[in-house]
Amino acid sequence: MKYCVVILDGAAGLPLADYGGRTSLELAATPNLDALAPHSQLGLVRTVPVEMEPSSACACMSLLGYDPTVYFRGRATIEAVGMGIPVDDGEAVFRCNLVTVEDGRMRSHSCGGITSEEAHRLVDALNHELGSDGARFFRGVKYRHICKLVGREDTLSATCTPPHDILGQPVAGHLPRGPGGDYLRELMTASEEVLAGHPVNRTRRAAGKAPATGIWLFWGTGRVPAMPPFRETFGVTAAMTSAVDLLNGLARMADIDVLSLPGVSDGPENDYAGQAEGALAALADHDLVVVHVEASDEAAHAGSVTEKVEAIQQVDREIVARLRAWSADSLRLLIMPDHPTPVSVRTHTADPVPFMLTGSGFAGNGAARFTERDAAATGLLVDPGYTIMGKLVTGRVDG
Repeated sequence: MKYCVVILDGAAGLPLADYGGRTSLELAATPNLDALAPHSQLGLVRTVPVEMEPSSACACMSLLGYDPTVYFRGRATIEAVGMGIPVDDGEAVFRCNLVTVEDGRMRSHSCGGITSEEAHRLVDALNHELGSDGARFFRGVKYRHICKLVGREDTLSATCTPPHDILGQPVAGHLPRGPGGDYLRELMTASEEVLAGHPVNRTRRAAGKAPATGIWLFWGTGRVPAMPPFRETFGVTAAMTSAVDLLNGLARMADIDVLSLPGVSDGPENDYAGQAEGALAALADHDLVVVHVEASDEAAHAGSVTEKVEAIQQVDREIVARLRAWSADSLRLLIMPDHPTPVSVRTHTADPVPFMLTGSGFAGNGAARFTERDAAATGLLVDPGYTIMGKLVTGRVDG
């Protein structure tokens, strides 16, 4: 038996008043998911435990079969693992976004889609001007980077706000505060002067693009608990394809092989077909493969219904269609978002998300489409969410 997990990051959401009360999943044309739904088990799964943050780190850890209440200590270290950055005792790592703040408000948590090439030049400038034995900046993907601090564990007690939670709002009330917050604010303020006249920003302004006005530090963590290997936990070998360091970090923490596939990105330019073909090829020497698609989440953060719907349709057209070509007797599928990212709020929520389990061992339970509404109507709720992976491997929803 082979297995495939498809994660449509942030694809779930809320009814959209301007679209007849339909969600993005309901608006999307998904003939392949529609064909699978009547023959599959659909329901809702609570990937974010009560009172835990609705981040992809927490939700995807749960989705992969690991209890976040046991293993989740924060996001930045997971991303650091994905980037190959060691985190030792006495060190703290923070997600370091390049952001656009104008007139005191958070205009963009991502500089309006800055490229990795542009961002890397800015991170190099930050290291040159602000880097030291106590603070170092590490290049990531596009706007997402890492800042590592040595001897400043006090910063882990600071209260920090993710920039995508305050889009359009004044930043003054959301700067790091509490123990260690002063130091984080100092770094953020110093970054503004470093980046203000940088050639990358001059070029972006001339082209009418959002400049990187500074860095934003949040999701700070120290060392995280070791997770048991995926193979020991579920008895199968696994690989993953993703464009983001977070998922690659979770994969490495679980001893899941990370696939390096050309053309895989976090936006609408993602090579969906190539990602699907690479994932299926990996099943030649792995039992299970995880396909993580980030574009739907990025579109929701940007407030674009059109781009979110298109990302869902691309997954259906290029990924799910290829998975359907496999015999149902030899391939089981788990298809689901990690968390909702409603376009109306442009950030994550902790609500349960729809899931589809299909293939050998799974029969239809009354759903017609893969949507939040259809999944809820089945009355099936998987809680705790970290049990969903076991249901895929065993072929039993009640197991």
